[in-house]
Parts: sequence; C-alpha cells; structure tokens
Amino acid sequence: MAAPRAVALAAIVLLSSTLLVGLAASHDAGSVATQPDETDAYPGHTLIGVQAVDWFGNNNGYAAVVAPNGSVVWRWSVPNARVFDVEHLDNGNVLASVGVVEEGTEDCPDEYGDGCIYNRVVEIDYDTKEVVWEYSWHDAFPNHHEVHDADRLPNGETAIADMGNDRAFTVNESGEITWQWNATDNIGRGTPWFDEHVPEGSEEEFASDGPESDWTHMNDIDRLSDGNFTLSIRNYDVVLEVNRSDGIVETYGSPGDHSVMNEQHNPNLLEARGTMLVADSENDRIVEIDTETGDIVWEYARVPESSPVEPKALQWPRDADRLPNGNTLITDSRHFRVLEVTPNGSVAWSFDSREALGSRAIIYEADRIRLDGEHLPEEPDDVPAGGDLESTRGGPLAGTYATLDSWIGFVFPPWVNPIALVVGLVDAAAAVLLARELR
Repeated sequence: MAAPRAVALAAIVLLSSTLLVGLAASHDAGSVATQPDETDAYPGHTLIGVQAVDWFGNNNGYAAVVAPNGSVVWRWSVPNARVFDVEHLDNGNVLASVGVVEEGTEDCPDEYGDGCIYNRVVEIDYDTKEVVWEYSWHDAFPNHHEVHDADRLPNGETAIADMGNDRAFTVNESGEITWQWNATDNIGRGTPWFDEHVPEGSEEEFASDGPESDWTHMNDIDRLSDGNFTLSIRNYDVVLEVNRSDGIVETYGSPGDHSVMNEQHNPNLLEARGTMLVADSENDRIVEIDTETGDIVWEYARVPESSPVEPKALQWPRDADRLPNGNTLITDSRHFRVLEVTPNGSVAWSFDSREALGSRAIIYEADRIRLDGEHLPEEPDDVPAGGDLESTRGGPLAGTYATLDSWIGFVFPPWVNPIALVVGLVDAAAAVLLARELR
C-alpha cells in the first residue's frame, strides 16, 4: 500500500497538472487583433516601431504596418538594429529612428574602440523599402545612446533628439545642421534653469556624471504650430518647450516629482485643448495634463479585462496618441501590444504581438495611418472628457501582479500568468518529491 505521503504528493501533482491544462485550454488567444467596432475604433492601419524581439538586448528590431485585422502588411528592417520612432510622411514614405549595434566590428571609429552604436535617421520608400534619405552618426555604445526620435518638419528639414550627446538639432536635406540646442548650456548645473527648477538638496541627482553618462535621456522632440519644440527630458521627469532663438520658454513637470511624470516618453501637446498627453512610463499609465494648472484631467492605467486578481495594468507604456475621434492609441511595451481605448477606458482595438506574430515584440511607438499617404490629423478640435479617474486605477496588489506578469511574458507562453507559474512550481516540486518517495 502506498505511503500516505506518496498519496498526498500524487494528489497534488494530479490537481496542479489538471489546473495547468485547464489554464492553457481556457486561454483565449483570439484573432491576431481585437476586431474594431466601426463606431468605436478610428479607421486606418497602424505603423509600429519595434525596439527588439523577445528581449531588450536583442538587436532585431523592425518597423511594420498592421492592418485593422492584425495582419502585418509591410515590414522593414536592417541587421543588428533597434527601431524606435516611426513616422508616416506626407509623401507616403516612413521616417524611422534606428540604432545599429556595431559591437565587435571594424566599423566603429577609433575613439570608440571595438564597440559602438551607429545612429541612423532614415526615410524609407514605402513601395521599394529603399532608403532614400539618411542622416547618421556614430556614438560610444548602444545603451542610452540610441537615437529615439526624429520628426520631419514642414520646410523639409528633420528635427532629431540625440540622446547620447544630450542635444536636439535640425538638419536640412543636405545633412547640414541648421539649429542646435545643447542640454549642458541650458539645463546643466550652474544654469539659471537648473537653479530655479532643481529642488534644493537634489543637485547631485540631476548633475551630469560625464559625457557618456545617461544624464538627460532626451527621448522625444516635437514641433508645435508656432515653430517651438517640445523636448522630453526623461531623467528630469520634465518636458521643455524651446524656442529656437529664446531658448526654454516653458517647463512642464518638475525634476523628481513623480506624481506628474516619472521617466516619460513621447509627450504630445494638444494645443487646442491646452493639455499634454504623456506616456508616464515608470508610473505605468497614460496621463493627460492641464498645461496651465498641472492637474491630471484624464488617466488610463489599466486594461479592463479578466484577471484572477485585478484587471491587468499597463506595463511601461512608451507612446500615446490622441486620435481625431477622441480615442487614445497606446503602446504597452512590456506587454508587447498596442491598444486603442475610448475616453471612458474601454478597448476599441488591440494588437498583441505574441498572438499575432508568435513573438514578443517590444513595441516602442505606434501611429494610426492611412496607406494612401493622407496625413491623419493629430489633434481634434474637441475631444470628449475622460471617464472617472479612480475607476481606472489599480491597487498595490494589481501593480505587483502586473509587473510580475509582464516579466513572465518574456519567458513563457501567453497563457502563463503568475498564478499559473506558482501552480507549475508546486506541480514540479511535488513531482520531484513523489519520485523520491517512490524510489
């Protein structure tokens, strides 16, 4: 007769294995994308920039266009690259910010040794996928030196945020720099801005540690209607408005104040509304901020879908665009997906790369586009107000659960969540103990 201990262990193995099979079988992979409701989702295809596939350190990024049904209808890549910002131009081409990793090659300048990053801002012909224009430069090494953003300006020039050198600049079609803004001269220690905005006692935290340190992490540049630029200074938790001649004219946020922004990405000033839409990355939420008062007037922090604990939170969102119908297009980077949500927080459309492509695409940016080259308006004249802010916030348990869930996603299939992982570990441990018991 089997010992009671062996019987108990066998029961645990049977029960946990049954639970795992049930979790796997009940997982609804769905179609490659949540089909849009024509009354809720904004029409068009979605252009995405993928930093890497399966892990942040992989250099296998690409740009792609996703149809409303989730199928990929266009894709561009180059070897050993990370793709960040992508923009659909008026002529139908795609502008992409690309960091090509050249570690262990002979292509790096002598000053960088045998490893560097080759930053490329490229215009890609949509039909031929050939690069028809490019501005490029080498920098010391990949991490926090990759170019993250570039925008084509109405006069044909291109504005670039150069993270590795803590500068923003514009170049003409010939590659000549026509304007440049250096963070050292404008927000570095000893400048009037630094003395006014950096809290007393925090000077060392926001001072540069040297030319190759991750000082500002400038990750975004956008042109406003009056010709000014907004610059996202991620490591300061602020967005600056800069005039080409007069320098900084406005500061949104405050260094170190994480109640407003915490290492943000891709802020968009909605000028007609007097608000700024921000991917508040380290707070795992999207916020719309009143630019006069600094108050949060709309917030999206989690996805209203079933979960054994609470609705699954966003994890490290890095882009948010307000669509002309009032919806918001969100890049949920560490959940490998793109969401379009309505003002009240319901999901109008979604694209999950794990289910659509069978891989974990770490998506950096997403833009809704029309393939005929028509440039969609980026800012509606009137956008409906958001829903109840409190109804979209999760508690500490939801945040912890979602963070663990996002990291699990790098290793296990989509159906494996934290509960499935715990059940699996119990199952494995009981199986090992049972095997020893039966020896």
